[in-house]
Amino acid sequence: MGKITGFMEIERQDRKYAPVFERTQHYQEFSIPLTDTELSQQGARCMDCGIPYCHNGCPVNNIIPEWNDLVYKHQWREALEILHSTNNFPEFTGRICPAPCEASCTLNLNDSPVTIKTIECAIVDKGWEKGWIKPQIPEHRTGKRVAIVGSGPAGLACAQQLARVGHEVIVYEKNDRIGGLLRYGIPNFKMEKQIIDRRMTQLQAEGIIFKPNSHIGANIPSKQLLEQFDAVVLTGGSEQPRDLDTATPGRELQGIHFAMDFLPQQTKRVFGDEVEEKLIISANGKRVVVIGGGDTGSDCVGTSIRQGATSVVQLELLPKPPEKEDKSLTWPNWPQKLRTSSSHEEGCLQSWSVSTKSFTGENGQVKKINLVKIDWQKDDSGRWQMSEVPDSEFELQADLVLLAMGFIHPIHIGMLEELGVILDGRGNVQANMDNYQTSIDKVFAAGDMRRGQSLVVYAIREGRQAARAVDQYLMGSSELPR
Repeated sequence: MGKITGFMEIERQDRKYAPVFERTQHYQEFSIPLTDTELSQQGARCMDCGIPYCHNGCPVNNIIPEWNDLVYKHQWREALEILHSTNNFPEFTGRICPAPCEASCTLNLNDSPVTIKTIECAIVDKGWEKGWIKPQIPEHRTGKRVAIVGSGPAGLACAQQLARVGHEVIVYEKNDRIGGLLRYGIPNFKMEKQIIDRRMTQLQAEGIIFKPNSHIGANIPSKQLLEQFDAVVLTGGSEQPRDLDTATPGRELQGIHFAMDFLPQQTKRVFGDEVEEKLIISANGKRVVVIGGGDTGSDCVGTSIRQGATSVVQLELLPKPPEKEDKSLTWPNWPQKLRTSSSHEEGCLQSWSVSTKSFTGENGQVKKINLVKIDWQKDDSGRWQMSEVPDSEFELQADLVLLAMGFIHPIHIGMLEELGVILDGRGNVQANMDNYQTSIDKVFAAGDMRRGQSLVVYAIREGRQAARAVDQYLMGSSELPR
């Protein structure tokens, strides 16, 4: 694969970002792509490593060495065909996936993995630029009708696969626009939404019908789907946010919001939608504290900075990860190590091993957050336990507190309670990865609805695999890939 000695001759080169002072003035994407020549050189670095661990590192099992080699040879269209054979939406993963494939790359043993994610994004972007990506219309129709509830990456991948084998597919979305958390959970500066819109055009041409403002279990009864469709696939998100202890003093103060009440508002404003003034959550001129150190917290940081926050602090309950992993213990698996996002580089103070004790306010508005340092130690059974460090209490000024501590399971009220599907021990819809069937006949579940909060690349994989399971259920067999 690639050039035999390319990994020894060519240094790793990745996309760069526009300067901080420039990119924080807008909400557009700000990465600077590599040239075709530079991408060819990076593809040349893919070595003939014998066992391509990147395949297993990638949840959709992308055929990475092959399309790296084709990019090296400037055979872009062939590279696009191979890329699409495993991934319906590489323009999504090429922008927002954390790239576990690169962690698994053999060259990561020397901290210089092939720039797989950048090459992937470049392949599909060139495909759109050249007009190579066209609708794939099925040659025959099966007469079977499938309802998909949720239009995030799992739902869209499932819909496209099923439509391409001739089923009639209708996608229901509770929000006013299609895309799920891709649309309203990912800020535009990480992925501009015309990326979704151009795929929607393709999917509609393939016969998929989209129905936004259709909240199953709210304005549409769940039983209606069971009566009208041959199969129903639940692909909604894991949207129940993790909250602080309800006994936390001051939790009721104004100015404390969940991240997913904050982020979609900004996306709507970018779209030009009007938000009722009394409902607006803005960081402009405020001291912002983000509780939660993951990707959603990072998105809150970048959005707050663009809105004009005077300061941004991000807090994490867990201890600070090591800056460099011990590859002899972790490779080729995904390592736990310190990762800094582009938003952190824009001006954010981070603090680890910190727990919230209470909030202090004035006239019903939060003004301070009272914190304590945490010590993490293993107990006799080897499980990590936390305890407060004596005399370590401190406080931070805060006019806006954003809770970004993750999501615990899908919303149960409404559709799931109406259907009566069995849930697993974590509150997700119970279904296995063999047939994705729930406890209700002809009802399937995939993506975050089934596995809990996860990555876009896992959602795409599960959507594809669920499509095969549905096709097999409806037709007795399936030619769709797993």
